[in-house]
Parts: sequence; structure tokens; C-alpha cells
Amino acid sequence: MSAHSFLDSLVGYALRRAQLKVFQHLVGSLAEHDLRPAELTALAIIQDEPGLMQAELARQLAIDPPQLVPLLNKLEKRGLAERVRAQQDKRAYGVFLTAEGQALLEPLKALAAQSDLAATAPLTDSEREQLLALLHKIDTAPL
Repeated sequence: MSAHSFLDSLVGYALRRAQLKVFQHLVGSLAEHDLRPAELTALAIIQDEPGLMQAELARQLAIDPPQLVPLLNKLEKRGLAERVRAQQDKRAYGVFLTAEGQALLEPLKALAAQSDLAATAPLTDSEREQLLALLHKIDTAPL
């Protein structure tokens, strides 16, 4: 068995190759807005959970809390999000979208959806639904 056919038999390898292709398409789509996929993801999570604590946002983004600081700094500098000191714990900050962030997020979501469809164009609608279902099954299964 050659190394290539061995790698092609691994789900993780195939996932990573496909993820890179889809990710690069999204990077290109977001470039005109000077945003990265992680920043779009953060905005979408904050929209769904206004006031989310920074530590929880970092957990949902699967990054270490110190890595979140520059991301939030950029979103704040752009006027898209803001950190608000928590009432109960003065050391903690909740994160909220600004009106500008809220307004920009809707067209960004449409852009991301279009990018996702374009990057997965070889799939039929049924195959795409099946792939999403299988990926969610892997994601939610206990290790």
C-alpha cells in the first residue's frame, strides 16, 4: 500500500483536505471585508449569545483565551463588537455586537453561505445534506 492510498483511507486526512479547500474559498470571499473566518465565526456566535463571556467564546471558537484577545481587539477597533464588564464578576467581560456589527453580519452570513455552496459545488443537495449530517454525527459523538 503506498503512502498516498494509506492517507486517502483516513477520514481525518480527507476531512482536512476538504476543509482547506472550503476554508480557502471563504478566506477569499471575506477578504474584501478585511475579515478572517474566525472573526466571522465569533460575530455569529456573539449574535446567537449576546453577553457571552470571553472564556466561553474562546471555548466555542476552540482557541486558548489569550488568542481571543487580538481577535476581539480587531472587532472592537472596527466597531463591530464590544466588551462590557460583567456586573457579577468585575474581572469578566461579556461580548456584544454593536449596531454596525449586527448590520454587517447579515450580508456576511449570506456571503459565507454562497461561498460554502460554491466550494461544495461538486455535491448534489442530497449529498451535501448527508455530508453535513455525518459531520455533525462525528462532532457530537463522545470521544
